[in-house]
Amino acid sequence: MLDPSDVQFAGTATGLLRTFNQAGVLTSADVHVAKCLSALAGETDEQVQLAVALVVRGVRGGSVCVDLADVHRIDPDLDWPDPHVWSATVRASPLVGPSKPLRWDLDLLYLDRYWRQEDQVRADLLFRETQLPPSIDTDLLQQSLDRLFDEKSGQRLAARIAAGRWTTVLGGGPGTGKTTTVARLLAVLHEQHGPGLRVALAAPTGKAAARLSQAVQEVAARFGDEDRERIGALTATTLHRLLGSRPGDGNRGNRFRHHRDNRLPHDVVVVDETSMLSLTMMARLLEAVRPDARLVLVGDPDQLASVEAGAVLADLVAGLLARPVTDLATPPVAEMAEGARHGVVVLGKTWRFGGAIATLAAAVRDGDADGAVAVLAGSGSDDSALELSESEAAIREDVLRAAAAVREAAKAGDGRTALAQMEKHRVLCAHRSGPFGVDSWSRRIERWLAEVPGDPAEGQWYVGRPLLVNVNDYALGLFNGDTGVVVRQTDGSVRAVFARGDELVDFAPSRLSDVETVHAMTVHRSQGSQFERVTVVLPPADSPLATREMLYTALTRAQHHVRLVGQEPELRAAIDRPAARASGLRLRLSGS
Repeated sequence: MLDPSDVQFAGTATGLLRTFNQAGVLTSADVHVAKCLSALAGETDEQVQLAVALVVRGVRGGSVCVDLADVHRIDPDLDWPDPHVWSATVRASPLVGPSKPLRWDLDLLYLDRYWRQEDQVRADLLFRETQLPPSIDTDLLQQSLDRLFDEKSGQRLAARIAAGRWTTVLGGGPGTGKTTTVARLLAVLHEQHGPGLRVALAAPTGKAAARLSQAVQEVAARFGDEDRERIGALTATTLHRLLGSRPGDGNRGNRFRHHRDNRLPHDVVVVDETSMLSLTMMARLLEAVRPDARLVLVGDPDQLASVEAGAVLADLVAGLLARPVTDLATPPVAEMAEGARHGVVVLGKTWRFGGAIATLAAAVRDGDADGAVAVLAGSGSDDSALELSESEAAIREDVLRAAAAVREAAKAGDGRTALAQMEKHRVLCAHRSGPFGVDSWSRRIERWLAEVPGDPAEGQWYVGRPLLVNVNDYALGLFNGDTGVVVRQTDGSVRAVFARGDELVDFAPSRLSDVETVHAMTVHRSQGSQFERVTVVLPPADSPLATREMLYTALTRAQHHVRLVGQEPELRAAIDRPAARASGLRLRLSGS
């Protein structure tokens, strides 16, 4: 129940809106949007107003629609309208229909914007499927595959499918070889095409783009001279930069320079960390890619979805795998024989890490709380890869060790080493604020660092301060998610150093517009990153952020060691709660 003085309390709300606002289901913003839309359409029915507010609430929570037959699960103790009567009332409302603020489709209620985007994504993907497939030299393709891939591997299958399709979805957990497959696939496509193949590599954040560039170049370095020369020095960019973001441009509503009337020039577009893409961003990407360009979407469908509305990658994998094989023009026989369908390949074998971390991550992904607890119970030795502990001393030791290594390199003016040392350890939290959140843990870590003997306070821009960029800064070429470090120069001044591909760039701290210290970060912000050791702060059992996807994502950021801060009830609560995001995309793609 909300306190009447709480900012979330809508003082002007009446009827059902007031009841659900006071119960904490709706915020004041949800109520005000519903009242404004209803007033514009002359809608006075309380049930319709409640449905509108719930749709707004859903988008705020990452859903693109709401299922009125299922929405009572939010709080079963409340007196919800009868779903059959409610649905009929909403469908008849002047707010619902073509050119209206809301749409009713698939027995789901949408804001019109998200209905249009979802239908556009479906239409664009299926249109690409119905085109004549790319022309390939099958003999040359076989030679390329034999040279670059092991026989009968999932990676080989993915490359073979991607060579013959306009759209490929390459899924798999961390360490399953997705970027290795991408690098080898690019060598295959360059050999098929000959000189002049235009390739774009992109990811949602600067950090993820940097990791993609590094991974592709590391794989290419092991190729023979001809394949290495074909790929060249590819550099990934952020998806916003690839599409040509134009902040504040209201011209015809186009936020990007590349769109349906000005397509990207590339012949191949590879997007990594696709699980981080919102429905809106996927719609903008699909309308910008040429229909006769290969699009390869790479990511882990079991990870956290975008912070914005949609769970696009999970919907693509589930929807396309469920689609009848006779619906589309491309012959699917070869794919189906090896477990793929409609261009979706999910890699299963993990190469990066194994043992306890992989076993625990698999148990969490599958919702097996008993199995996860058993894995942790069997990992009690000092050198184990896993811990379930609330020992502040152990956490402090890890934090100070990593921070000291960063600081020593930064004091010596070695920005490259300082940035590398930042990848040794990270505290990950589900929450941004509160006692279990990033803000609280950051203050705690700063206090620990201030207590270290021999390190005098140096003010805000102290040497070794790890930085996280919060907004895109096109003037500096820094993007949301980029990480850097404050480094001392030979003249005694300090500069903020960031990696840009294989190079380093540095700026006067005063030029940075919105950065924060990043001893701790949210699990969402950690996507696209890897750390040798991670400390995961489990949220309370009743937190809506305590989800299976959150925990799986956090676990799979670690390469060698994971410490879970909390107790067994918090662990079980997260594993037992899958993230609930309402969407109709997988139904549209499956043809259900």
